[in-house]
Amino acid sequence: MIDINMIRENPEKVKENIKRKYQDDKLPLVDEILKIDSKWRKLKFEDDNLRSERNKISKSIAGELKTGHKKEADKLKEKAKEIPLEIDKIEGKRKKLEEEIRQILMKIPNIIHDSVPLGKDDSQNVELERFGEPKVPAYEIFNHAELAEKLGGVDFDTARKISGNGFYYLKGDLSRLHSALISYAKDYMVKNGFEFVIPPFMIRSEVVDGVMSFAEKDAMMYKLEGEDLYLIGTAEHSLIAMFAYKNLNGKNLPYKITGVSPCFRKEVGAHGIEEKGFYRVHQFEKQEMIVICDPADSYDWYDKMLKLTVELFKEIGIPVRTLEICSGDLADLKAKSADVEAWSPRQKKYFEVGSCSNLTDAQARRLNIRAEKDGKIYFVHTLNNTVVASPRALIALMENFQQKDGSIIVPTVLQPYMGGMKKIEARK
Repeated sequence: MIDINMIRENPEKVKENIKRKYQDDKLPLVDEILKIDSKWRKLKFEDDNLRSERNKISKSIAGELKTGHKKEADKLKEKAKEIPLEIDKIEGKRKKLEEEIRQILMKIPNIIHDSVPLGKDDSQNVELERFGEPKVPAYEIFNHAELAEKLGGVDFDTARKISGNGFYYLKGDLSRLHSALISYAKDYMVKNGFEFVIPPFMIRSEVVDGVMSFAEKDAMMYKLEGEDLYLIGTAEHSLIAMFAYKNLNGKNLPYKITGVSPCFRKEVGAHGIEEKGFYRVHQFEKQEMIVICDPADSYDWYDKMLKLTVELFKEIGIPVRTLEICSGDLADLKAKSADVEAWSPRQKKYFEVGSCSNLTDAQARRLNIRAEKDGKIYFVHTLNNTVVASPRALIALMENFQQKDGSIIVPTVLQPYMGGMKKIEARK
C-alpha cells in the first residue's frame, strides 16, 4: 500500500508506475482516490473549525462566569452542546471515506524500483548471473516422479485417493533427504545470523490482507470454513505478522528471522496440477527468511538475501542462475524481485526454486509496522526470500545427483543429516 501523500503530491508518478506494470485498468483509481480525498479534507477542515469554535466558547463561558454574567454563560453552554453532535456526524462521514480510500490504496501497485526491467510478462524476465556448470550426462535422466517411485520414496496413488490431486506421501530415504535439506537450510541460516522461529500455520484475514494483494489471496489461500482463519501459503506470512501493529526501536533494526513451515496453496489455474510429481502441489515445506529493516538499508539487504540462497545451492552442488523479474510480472506489493532457478539436466533448462523480494513499506503500511529512532517515527521496509522449498529443491537434487543406474548421490553437506548415508538406491 503506497502513501496517500504520494498520490496527493505526484499523481502522475503513480499513474506512470501503473502503466509500467501494464495495469492500465487501474489508472482511474488514482483520480477516484483524489476525489474522495478532497471530500475527506473538506470534512477535516470543518471538523477542525468546530473544535476550534468549541474551545473559544469554553473560554468565553469561563469569562462570562468570572464576570458574573450567568445568563450569557448559559446561552453559550446551549450552543456548545450542539457542537459535539456535529463533530460526531463529521467523524462518521470521515471514517467511511477513510475506509474507501484504504480499500482503493490496497489495489494500487507499489512503486517499483528504477532498476526493474520493463516487460509485460514472465517471458521478458532478465537473466542476471549463472553459478556452477550446468551439465547434461550422456545417460538418460529419469523423470523425478518416475525415479521417486522406483526408489520406493513416494506414493501418489494413495495420496490421490485420500486427499486428491496435488498431494503425495513421501517415504523412506527420499523423505529423509527432504528433511535433510530443511535441517541443513535451518542450520545454514542460523550460522548466518538469523533467528530461527517456528510460526503459526494459520493467520487471520486482516493479516492476509496485510501481507499480500487481493488477487494473490484469491488465487492462493485456503480459508477455514466458519473461522476467520487462513492456512498460510508460506512462513513469510506469519513471520512478517510477528511485527504487526508495533512501534519498534529503530536502534534494534534489522530483525533477521528464518522459519520453516508447511505451506498450503490452492494453485488456482496452475498448469500441471493434474500431473504426477512435485512441481505443482497443494502442500509442501519451505524454509523462509525475512528482514525488517531501516528504509535506507533495504536494497543492501535485498542483495545479501539473494546471495544467501545462491550460496546455499552452491554448497549443495546444484547449478543455479538468478533472474530479474520484469515490471509486468512483479506482484503488486513488490518493488523489486528476483528468482533463483536451478538447472534441470533432464529438461536442459533452469526452473524456479526460490524468490527474493523487497516490498519496501507496502506491507508495513498495511500492518502498521513502524520504528522510532532519533525522535522520528517511520514505516519500516520488509523483505522476504526463499531459503529452500523442499519439493523444487528435491527435484533439482534428484536430477543433478542422479546416476546412470537411477541411484542418487547424497551431497556431502547433507550426509551428516542422513546418518552418513552417501547414496540412495532402489529398495530390494
